[in-house]
Formats: sequence, C-alpha cells, structure tokens
Amino acid sequence: MKMLLAAASLCATIASAQAEVRILESPGGQVGPFIELFDKVRESGERVVIDGPCLSACTLVLSMVPHDRICVTRRAVLGFHAARSIDGRGRIYAEPEASEAVLEAYPAPVRVWIIRRGGLNSRLLLLRGRELAAIYPRCR
Repeated sequence: MKMLLAAASLCATIASAQAEVRILESPGGQVGPFIELFDKVRESGERVVIDGPCLSACTLVLSMVPHDRICVTRRAVLGFHAARSIDGRGRIYAEPEASEAVLEAYPAPVRVWIIRRGGLNSRLLLLRGRELAAIYPRCR
C-alpha cells in the first residue's frame, strides 16, 4: 500500500499546464503505476520538466517519453538502483533480470553513466548537476 501511495503522491506533485508535466518530487514506488502514468504522458505529447527528485521507478520516464520532450531544472535529481521486490513476508529480494531490462531500456547516455558507476545495485546512484545537464537540456 505504501508503494501505491508513493505513485499517488507523484500524481499529486505533478503539475500540468500548457502541454507540460512537471515532476516536483517522487520517491519512486511500484513500477506499474509509473508505467501507466508515463504511457499517458508519452501519448499526450506533453513535455516533461523534471524539477526535483525523480527517484527509482520515476526514472522510467527516461525510457518512456522521447528525449526531446524532457528537460531538467537545477533542482532535478535522478536516482537509480537495482530492481527489487518484496515477498509476502516483507522480505526484499533482488530482481537481476528486471534490473538488466530496465538498464537496457534507458537511453544510451544514461545507461553509460550508470555502467561507469558500477551498474544498478542496491546503492542509489544520483545523477544531477552538470552531469545531468550534459544528457538532458535545461528547461527554458
């Protein structure tokens, strides 16, 4: 339920105006709701402004919305880690095949950046600042 609330929180922190979707803060969450949301954004033709933390499942936006419709502000931070699931007893376990699929789906510059930092694992990798601006344009 907490993961579903995180996705709902993302929806609440996205402001849509003038063909623009603004991601203000997202801690991530379950993949399914993010896929549904970003599929709708892709189909809408709206531009995505990343204007704060976009962590974990939120980074799927990079795989689902065309590169030329994404821009970042100075506050933007992308956070990546390996895929994981929680079993019925609340135990967290790695999902290496899902991690590989997600890594392959990211645009090449993002994938290269992740690989240069050791790949997707349990540690959160943060892409921000100049490194992020070298991959995605600053919003105007």
